[in-house]
Amino acid sequence: MSRKNKLMNLFIGNVSNAATHIILEQAIEDENIRKHYDKESLTSLNIAKRYREKINPKNKAIPDKDLLDVKNRIKRKVGAELNLRISKGYKNINLELVEPIINHLLKEVNMK
Repeated sequence: MSRKNKLMNLFIGNVSNAATHIILEQAIEDENIRKHYDKESLTSLNIAKRYREKINPKNKAIPDKDLLDVKNRIKRKVGAELNLRISKGYKNINLELVEPIINHLLKEVNMK
């Protein structure tokens, strides 16, 4: 696996983790758990930003076909994790938030 592919996989994993925890944070009413999810999402997002800077210059957009692939891989990972949580009994998880949150996070890390 090339260095760029490895960095991209790590980037996708961290953005996916951030998106998952943002959605879980909105689904939970317990303030202590919400704080944990918030901290987890911020940590993952900061790590994703560092990987993003290593993939290509941060002020240069990635090609559209690559962006679409990245977005689809993130959606699959987030959807799989949230569906796993739902199967474990988690309540109030809004799967309709997945795409808007991913779009927001990709803009925040200068991928879009």
